[in-house]
Amino acid sequence: MESCPVHARAELRRDFHAIVNAEDGMAGRKAYDAFVTKWSTLCPAVGRWLEEAGTELLTFYEFPKSMWRSLRTTNALENLNREFRRRTKTQASFSTEEVGLTLLYGLVAFGQIQFHKINGYRQVASLLPSQEANAA
Repeated sequence: MESCPVHARAELRRDFHAIVNAEDGMAGRKAYDAFVTKWSTLCPAVGRWLEEAGTELLTFYEFPKSMWRSLRTTNALENLNREFRRRTKTQASFSTEEVGLTLLYGLVAFGQIQFHKINGYRQVASLLPSQEANAA
């Protein structure tokens, strides 16, 4: 956003939201293509940024619609990182990566850090390959 002039940021935000709030993946791809075309001309840095992100930005459309809201953001990860930093900021450093991972596991396992549920989490099992398919 910093690469975009202040007077154009509301329009940029609106065009980006057209991508992530589309009715389906086809509409999202159409909005993505329109965004890249428009903003590559108006603000080349923004157009390059979205092209670098690529169509992986649209991956959440491959999941059930009930999950889209959770999957298109990084809020859950940001919350985990924020809480982990808050809990560990008094530590000078960890001797190994394993020590940091053990602490993170302990904080999560004992409920000191809570994960937010993904919207539509009950459908996750239906997305996994069945046991019969794995046995074949």
